[in-house]
Amino acid sequence: MSGRVLIFDTTLRDGEQSPGCSMHGVEKVRLARQLERLGVDVIEAGFPAASVGERESVRAVANEVACTVAALCRTREEDIRTAAKALEGAARPRIHTFIATSDLHLAHKLKMPREEALRQAVAAVRFARTFYPEVEFSAEDASRSDYGFLRDVVAAVHEAGATIVNIPDTVGYALPDEYGEIFAKLTRDVPGVTLSAHCHDDLGLANANSLAAVKNGARQVEVTINGVGERAGNTSLEEFVMTLRVRGESLGLETGVKSEEIATASHLLSSITGIWPQPNKAVVGRNAFAHEAGIHQHGMLANPLTYEIMTPASVGAGDSSLVLGKHSGRHAVESRLKALGLALPKDEVEELTARVKELADRKKYVWDEDLLALVACVPDSHVRLVRYQTLSGNQLLPMATVEIEVDGERRSASAGGNGPLDAALKACDAALGLEVELLELTTRAVTGGKDALAEVVVRVRHAGNEAAGHAASTDSIDASLKSYLSAVSAARAAVLEAAA
Repeated sequence: MSGRVLIFDTTLRDGEQSPGCSMHGVEKVRLARQLERLGVDVIEAGFPAASVGERESVRAVANEVACTVAALCRTREEDIRTAAKALEGAARPRIHTFIATSDLHLAHKLKMPREEALRQAVAAVRFARTFYPEVEFSAEDASRSDYGFLRDVVAAVHEAGATIVNIPDTVGYALPDEYGEIFAKLTRDVPGVTLSAHCHDDLGLANANSLAAVKNGARQVEVTINGVGERAGNTSLEEFVMTLRVRGESLGLETGVKSEEIATASHLLSSITGIWPQPNKAVVGRNAFAHEAGIHQHGMLANPLTYEIMTPASVGAGDSSLVLGKHSGRHAVESRLKALGLALPKDEVEELTARVKELADRKKYVWDEDLLALVACVPDSHVRLVRYQTLSGNQLLPMATVEIEVDGERRSASAGGNGPLDAALKACDAALGLEVELLELTTRAVTGGKDALAEVVVRVRHAGNEAAGHAASTDSIDASLKSYLSAVSAARAAVLEAAA
C-alpha cells in the first residue's frame, strides 16, 4: 500500500459551519488560492444546495483552482444535480454525497430503515457517476454504526462506482484503537476500496483518530485549517501534516503539502473570520514556538532541538521567541541583551535577571524597553522616541512630525503618508537617515475595553541584519514607533558590532 496520504481540505465547507466562520464568495476564492499553494489534493468548496450564494461560491472556487474541487450533497437527485452544475468549470470535479448509517441517526433523524439508506446510497453514487468520474461517498456517523451494516454499505457503494469512501467519526466519539480497527476490517473485507477519514475533535482525539485511520489503511484524511469546524472542530491540517513530517520515519507516510505555507494559510483564515487560534494551539498558536521557562531557554540557546521538534521555518512561522518573564533565566536575559547591542559582566546579568523576575511578577511580559530601563544605561547604538505628533482625518492628508534621539543626538523630521502611522514611520526613516526595510508589524490588544493596551511586534532589515522590537502602549501609534525604533536599534547595533 502506498505511503502517500491525500489531504482533503474542508475548511470552506465543514470549517465554515463553525459559528462565526462564514465566508463570502470572494473570501472563499482567496482562501482556495492559498490552499492550492499549500498543496492540498482536494478542496471541498461548499454545499451547493444550501443557498444560491453557496452555489455561486462553489462555482467561483471551481473555476479558480486546478486541484480537485469537491461539492457536498445529500443523496437526493436534485442535490446531486445542483452540485454537478456548480462544479461545471472545475478542472477535476468531485461529487461528495452522504447519508447516515448509524441506527441512532436512521431512527431519529432520517426515520428510515437500514435497507432504504443502503438503497439511497447506491442510487446516489450511480447517479453522481453519470456526471463525473470522481465520486466520494460518506457514511455519516460511521463510527457509531453497526459494523456489519457499515461494511455492506461500503461494499455496495464501492461496487456502484464510488472512487473513495469516507468513514466519518462525525461526533468525535471514537477512541483511536476503535477507529483504527474499523479501517483495518474494511480494508480486509472490501478489497480495493479507497478509504478516507473525517474526524471531529469533541474529545480532543481528532488527530489521533486520523493517524489511527491511516495506520490501518486510510489514504485520504479530511482536515481544516486551524482545526475549525462544527462544535469542537475537525482534524487540524497543520497538526496532521506536521505529525507525518516530524514522525515520518516511524509512520512511513507522507503528504504533498508544502508545510512552509501553513502559517500563511492559518493567518489568512484568521484574518477573514476574525477568529484566531488559542495561543497554545499546536503548530500555529502564538506560543507554539515561544519559550519562557529558564531551563527551556537555556536549552534553546544551546541547541533548538532540545525543546523544538520542528523549526518555525518549517511551517512558515518566522523565528522562535524567548519570552522574558518570571520563569526566565540568566541565559535568556543575556541573549536578549546581546540582541539589543548590550554586553554586561556575568555578575551584573545575574542581578539583572533577578530584577527581571521581580518586574515580571507585576506584569505579564518584560519588554525590551523595560529591560533597557532595568539596565539603567543607554548603549551607544540606542535609538529612542522622544515625541511625535500626527495630523489626520478623512478629508486631510496625514502628516507626522517625529523627534528621536540617536546616540544622544536629537533629530526631528516630518513626512506625509497614507495614514498617520505610515506618515510617522516615514518621518522616523527621514530622521534616522538609514535604509530600513519594514518586514512585519503586528498589533494586538493585550486587554479588552476602549483603553486596551496595544502590543506591537515589529521586524526590520537593515544592512542585511534582521531584528525584532516589541513595545506596548495605550496609544497604538506610540507603541508602533517605539517597537520600530527598538528593532532599528538592535539591527544597527549588529551592524556596528560586525564593523568593529
